[in-house]
Amino acid sequence: MSKPLAFAAHDHSHCSGDLLARAESMAAETGARLTPVRRRVLEILLEEHRALGAYDVLQRLAKEGFGNQPPVAYRALDFLVEQGFAHRIRRLNAFTACMHPGTAHAPAFLICRLCDAVAEAPAEPVRAALDQAATSLGFSIERSNIEAVGLCPGCKAAA
Repeated sequence: MSKPLAFAAHDHSHCSGDLLARAESMAAETGARLTPVRRRVLEILLEEHRALGAYDVLQRLAKEGFGNQPPVAYRALDFLVEQGFAHRIRRLNAFTACMHPGTAHAPAFLICRLCDAVAEAPAEPVRAALDQAATSLGFSIERSNIEAVGLCPGCKAAA
């Protein structure tokens, strides 16, 4: 299994450019409006493989003239999550760009406790085990968010 992009050396400008192009294409196909604010928020999330809080995003938007009211950022972030272009990282109360927009996937989020890097890791076996455990109790899972905290390879090597 290859390292998640956040933890692997890669051409990040190519990575973020591809994901932005994919999001634009998907929005056009579905008729979703990727407004200038929504597009800029996605670009901000794509700058690094880290999760950003809504107020971090709002500060960036305000500096660039997009407005300084919290609903500006929250509406854009909600849209991106609804469209599958971003994920909410509940542990950090933050958001990160989706590395696999347009594909059905159930990622686990690997969060570095030192540098706050966030990577999506395939978690289908974990989700299957969770579904099985829930079913055995008569429970039906509608939504789950799997997050693990630890050290990324860079921070682990430095420690």
